[in-house]
Amino acid sequence: MSTRQSLTGWGGTAPSVACVVEPDDAEGVAAAVAAGRDGRAGRGGRGVVVRGLGRSYGDAAQNAGGTVVSLRGLQRVLSVDVEGAVVAVEAGVSLDHLMRTMLPLGLFVPVTPGTRHVTVGGAIAADIHGKDHHVRGSFSRHVADLDLLLADGTVRRLTPERDPDLFWATVGGMGLTGVILRATLRMLPVETSSVVVDTERATDLDDLMVRMTQDDDRYTYSVAWVDCLARGGALGRSVLTRGWPARRDQLPARAQGSALRFGPRRPPAVPLTAPVPLVNRASVLALNETWFRKAPRTRTRDVQGIAPFFHPLDVLESWPRVYGGRGFVQYQFVVPFEAGDVVRRCLEVLHRHGVVVSLAVLKRFGPGSPAPLSFPMPGWTLAMDLPVVPGLGDVLDRLDGLVLGAGGRLYLAKDARLAPDDLPRMYPMLDRWRQVRRSVDPDGVFASDLSRRLGL
Repeated sequence: MSTRQSLTGWGGTAPSVACVVEPDDAEGVAAAVAAGRDGRAGRGGRGVVVRGLGRSYGDAAQNAGGTVVSLRGLQRVLSVDVEGAVVAVEAGVSLDHLMRTMLPLGLFVPVTPGTRHVTVGGAIAADIHGKDHHVRGSFSRHVADLDLLLADGTVRRLTPERDPDLFWATVGGMGLTGVILRATLRMLPVETSSVVVDTERATDLDDLMVRMTQDDDRYTYSVAWVDCLARGGALGRSVLTRGWPARRDQLPARAQGSALRFGPRRPPAVPLTAPVPLVNRASVLALNETWFRKAPRTRTRDVQGIAPFFHPLDVLESWPRVYGGRGFVQYQFVVPFEAGDVVRRCLEVLHRHGVVVSLAVLKRFGPGSPAPLSFPMPGWTLAMDLPVVPGLGDVLDRLDGLVLGAGGRLYLAKDARLAPDDLPRMYPMLDRWRQVRRSVDPDGVFASDLSRRLGL
């Protein structure tokens, strides 16, 4: 059964209407893809794309006038090897479900983004990264194998060794090489569901970058909240939090008996989209001042739970509704370490044009992966939430120019507005990816709003 639905990314921008199908199993996914493939001419050749939990901020999981196949029905954990720290799952399993199931067994996901509510299939297709990229790399580094449903209806098991070209084209490929049905993941053995955290304030952006450059290698996890509305000598003042997985003996004695407990409660939801955006300059200024002042100047060895440390925004369901009907853009770029001044210049451009940055985080990336469309590369990555206002697109075009000039790139999983001519300059292995894609999908069965916009 299928329904016509208007879909957006998590930012709530660029809606489009598609025929949404939600199969219960892999056979149902194959049937939906076959129907989309066989009926392409009747629908004007709009094709098929898969969708997980809709947490890509842009238009990667939308397909105007075509078919969108939801993987919410593929949620089984297929096998667990606790001693070997390996788990096999269907692609619709969320990281939230994986954590709730595996943490009591002493296994944690090796890479998690800022939300638990993403699927394993989506994590591979976007090659997600987390606070530990400088140590563990992106999600694909921990994928032992995956099953890919191809456009012709066959299923191929891929590994980095046995079929490297298609494996790495699928990693970061935004669902355009086929449908990931299942994957085998190498998990991280842990003693607790907690993190030992060091927190410190940085007075400005230069101070922050010095601290991160000097000391990040001592930590497994590192992220900085950046106040993008601070001005003058305080430009880029920040709160830097870094840590490691906690050992059992580092917990308070009363907590050691339940060291692996993990069961965050279902969060309250924002019930309706705000008629007037609640995120504006006044509210963000007040929140930033409060957040910076309440953070300790220095605090070490603080034990925090996984949920508050990794996923603070998951405490409120449907939180993008506070941005109102226009939604928001998450703009994330990476530039090489030697081009770190671009981070400052981007903040200065936003200041000059009066753009409100409601949330910003800075991290350091380690080496990238062989995947042609994978986002991370060694350098500084800044992710910013920006309420949609008139003129925002022109300002972001200026930022694109700065990023391109420094040899950087934008994250496709969060993009809904990049110009197609800029893509090859940001992703120099794009032609190689296109060649692999054409070899397995010569008729372009898999398509999305993102793929048409960028000419992928």
